[in-house]
Amino acid sequence: MSIDRVALGTRKGLLLLERNGSNWSVVHEAFSGSHVSIAFLDRRSGHLFACLDDGHFGNKLFRWSCFANQADWKTASQKEVWNEIAVPKYPEGSLLPNGNDAVLKYQWGMATGSEQQPGRIYMATEPGGLFVTDDHGESWEINLPLWNHPSRTNEAMPWFGGGRDEAGIHSVCVDPRNDSHIRVGISCAGVFLTEDGGETWRPTNKGLKAEFLPDPAAEVGHDPHLLVQCFSQPDTLWQQNHCGVFKSYDAGCSWDAVSDPKQEPHFGFTVAVDPEDGNTAWVIPAESDQVRCAVNRKLSVCRTTDGGQNWQRFANGLPQDDCFDFAFRHGLVYDDDTLVFGTACGSLYFSGDRGENWDAAKQHLPPIYCVTHV
Repeated sequence: MSIDRVALGTRKGLLLLERNGSNWSVVHEAFSGSHVSIAFLDRRSGHLFACLDDGHFGNKLFRWSCFANQADWKTASQKEVWNEIAVPKYPEGSLLPNGNDAVLKYQWGMATGSEQQPGRIYMATEPGGLFVTDDHGESWEINLPLWNHPSRTNEAMPWFGGGRDEAGIHSVCVDPRNDSHIRVGISCAGVFLTEDGGETWRPTNKGLKAEFLPDPAAEVGHDPHLLVQCFSQPDTLWQQNHCGVFKSYDAGCSWDAVSDPKQEPHFGFTVAVDPEDGNTAWVIPAESDQVRCAVNRKLSVCRTTDGGQNWQRFANGLPQDDCFDFAFRHGLVYDDDTLVFGTACGSLYFSGDRGENWDAAKQHLPPIYCVTHV
């Protein structure tokens, strides 16, 4: 369905925006002043979740129960509809590779289980724990087989932080054909797969490049920025990686580079795939490593319709003069020929023609960390 309503997780709270024609307006604001890392809608239950990183006060998690079915959500106050629930908690005695205690630093991604698991939600976190709930977030348990995977604390090359202090899981892809097949993206470790519902895990990084490591083809140590799966063709996965854009046709067992470091796109954070066509994907290019802003100071979106063999660059309606903006990893959504993305400088852009032309939906917002179609 066309994207007419989005939830934004921003540096200054959660915002719900609604589109009326070409006009977008903020219709609900919550947690003003708080860093909302993730806003997530469980479409099965209608629950909307907000993950907060309150710095000195730590992480918090809130749920708006039955948000999708509530008729008066536009006029609802924060106090009326948002309820605080328990955040995931690392088990006592859990240690980081450096020997320090493991504590929750960041809630970085969420995903639902299957229709046969109505209360199941996965939470991806820093410092590298995958948590699961079967009661809509009332309680959480860490997946110990992944946490205890020997590669996490390997003396020669343990999991390590990329843009954050510690390794972090940010992407969870549950196979719609078989909910025991789950893939996670970890910065910095790579892609890990379970085929038995989380009892065992193995890295699946063949074909990736980790140019920052002594061995670029190492089994573990890669830096996927975001991992996504095509819903109707689940064997097709994409990742925007620190070292390029990569695609897999074999359910993530092996990866092919589909970008050129000399051309757009290559480096970036976010990627979206058409749920009905695994060969069609979008990325938002950025200048790499420490720079992290628009390439040549011109904001653009790149699209491929042939699995990354060819890319088209689209910029109509996007700033092309002295633009330092870019999109974070959870900042782009696609549905029914429409795309919306938010930027680090607080702008929201909308396209109704699969990314070829863009309108500035809203500007002067706080930095946008995630965009969720609600």
